[in-house]
Amino acid sequence: MNPRLRRFRPIFFLVRRYVGLTIPAIPHARAIIDPKDHQILKTLTSLATAAFLLVSAIIAEEAPDTPAALDFTLKTLAGEAVALASYQGRVLLVVNTASKCGLTPQYRALQALHEKYAKDGLAVLGFPCNQFGKQEPGTAAAIKAFCTQNHGVTFDMFSKIEVNGEGACDFYKHLTALETKPKGPGRVSWNFEKFLIGRRGNVVARFAPRTKPEAKDVTDLIEAELAKK
Repeated sequence: MNPRLRRFRPIFFLVRRYVGLTIPAIPHARAIIDPKDHQILKTLTSLATAAFLLVSAIIAEEAPDTPAALDFTLKTLAGEAVALASYQGRVLLVVNTASKCGLTPQYRALQALHEKYAKDGLAVLGFPCNQFGKQEPGTAAAIKAFCTQNHGVTFDMFSKIEVNGEGACDFYKHLTALETKPKGPGRVSWNFEKFLIGRRGNVVARFAPRTKPEAKDVTDLIEAELAKK
């Protein structure tokens, strides 16, 4: 690099970072650079600013804001961190589950929903919880084995959490604070309570534990949300 330009190396790096070029790589570079230092600085600064604004605009357009209900990261049964934002654009049925509950057979109905609607954009998310009658005492490995061997579960299962009280995970604190029909806000009442989240991340419904996954009220709303593109 020309010694007179070395003072502007940081700006060169900035330009290269955003537009993938260095000044020497531009055809006839010497012809377009004014020999006066202040003009060099002005030109490079304008290039860097323009590139930065262009990249910022592209990022803003391609990466929409994460909806509040999906702005959380949780761990799967395998211990892998998953950002709920990765589900944006899909319809989510969120359920707190348990292996030793009278409602545990709902696993099969949830799996049936998964098999029927996953291709259309539904994702069933299971969250084991041991807060209700201590009916989910097992380890992550035990929960996974139970779900797959006894109910054929293939939908996404997350690590055990709490859904009520001070120890509740932030995701459920958010869900239970919402004025969501038909159940409304407040504590989760028992295992297999259900929240339905639309494609745009809006929480559209909350169903009581005894409302079966295959109930018409549930499936009609799932289909209505899936129809929204």
